[in-house]
Amino acid sequence: MSFTQKIFPLKELRALKPPRVSFEFFPAKTDEAAEKLWQTIKKLEGFAPSFVSVTYGAGGSTRERTHATVKRIVDETNLAPAAHLTCVNASRDEIDEIAKTYWDIGVKHIVALRGDAPNMDDGYVPHPDGYAYAADLVRGLRKIGDFEISVAAYPEKHPQADSMDSDLRYLKEKIDAGATRAITQYFFDADDYFRFIDKTQKLGINVPILPGVIPIGNLEQAQRFSKMCGATIPQWVIDIYNSMPNDPIMVEMASVAITAELCNQLIAGGVEDIHFYTLNRAEMVSTVCGLIGVGQK
Repeated sequence: MSFTQKIFPLKELRALKPPRVSFEFFPAKTDEAAEKLWQTIKKLEGFAPSFVSVTYGAGGSTRERTHATVKRIVDETNLAPAAHLTCVNASRDEIDEIAKTYWDIGVKHIVALRGDAPNMDDGYVPHPDGYAYAADLVRGLRKIGDFEISVAAYPEKHPQADSMDSDLRYLKEKIDAGATRAITQYFFDADDYFRFIDKTQKLGINVPILPGVIPIGNLEQAQRFSKMCGATIPQWVIDIYNSMPNDPIMVEMASVAITAELCNQLIAGGVEDIHFYTLNRAEMVSTVCGLIGVGQK
């Protein structure tokens, strides 16, 4: 019997210590979306997350909006923001200047990523004067300040990696370069995460590796994005969504149940921190937090 086939009574799960949580947001592209994002941030602030991260778009396309969102979080909340930085479309001097600006305004946590090409169908090509890959970016940040640095990890392998072994070796290179934490790509099978942790430990990777989870709001959209990022949506999950009536409330209920079950399996396996990809939606994430014992502070 695999770990995820074991049934955990709700009473037993609720007796476990609730995890620490963190949240990822993406910067808004319109004023209306910006207001919705801010309402989401304020609602989730009550869960006292360890940190909140703000992403870039592909190719660094939302860089200025990311900076503005991070600055507002610093100025108007008690949250600890982590700003995403990527290697694409910027020289080392430009990236260093951004990092120094973050440091000066009190942002001491960076999520250091290689990033995607502006057209994600194109292959990644390093900027001629930039940091080539995430490990290079981590080394550069270490020269600027004593940042807390998070990097990406892939329980099912990065889609562009030659093999899981090579992907794991590159993760270790990022850690050896000075990263203090890894955050996984989202997944839907707790066994994938625990197998991945076993592999990292055998390589001597001993920093925290936070599992990333995502509530599915739209199956078609999730399938399209999961194909690009190398995440597998199990057939049983697809079957559940396909069996739902065309009712947003029913779909949301199914998503909450699936995500909470995954989180509870992770908690039962000893996980103490869970990172939520919120999609800028507070409702589902808030409900999942409640189901796994994380309450408003």
